[in-house]
Amino acid sequence: MKLINNITILPFQPADQAEVKQFVLAGLVEHWGFLNSTLNPDLNDIEASYADGLFLVALQDGRIVGTGALLPRSEYSAEIMRMSVSPQLRRSGLGHAILQRLCEEAKAMGFQKIILETTETWQGVIAFYLNFGFHITHQQDGDVYFALELIV
Repeated sequence: MKLINNITILPFQPADQAEVKQFVLAGLVEHWGFLNSTLNPDLNDIEASYADGLFLVALQDGRIVGTGALLPRSEYSAEIMRMSVSPQLRRSGLGHAILQRLCEEAKAMGFQKIILETTETWQGVIAFYLNFGFHITHQQDGDVYFALELIV
């Protein structure tokens, strides 16, 4: 899928392992101001961690500028995870394009619902998911949980 600014969204390739891990962790440091390396074991082997799902990478001029992943959680639902967009490209439509692609792939895989969660203090992220069409299902322990019913 081609986007404005020569951005291509492709499935994760093992050769991207180190750069993708560094990109996602840098985004977490930006949000939190620190990194707890024990909380992200899925990033040590992305191919294995997301083998049952899909991990997308957005590339611009050979550089990773966005990510997003989808993991099955039941026969009918999948969870969106690891959504991250380079700070320079936020509000450019890239996050929407990654999320749209993940939802299309989930629908093609036969899922009827997408779920996700984010931190309750990340108001811009919450607005992003609400504007996309997700609805809040509940809040718990500082996190906001969302769902989106897919039309099949």
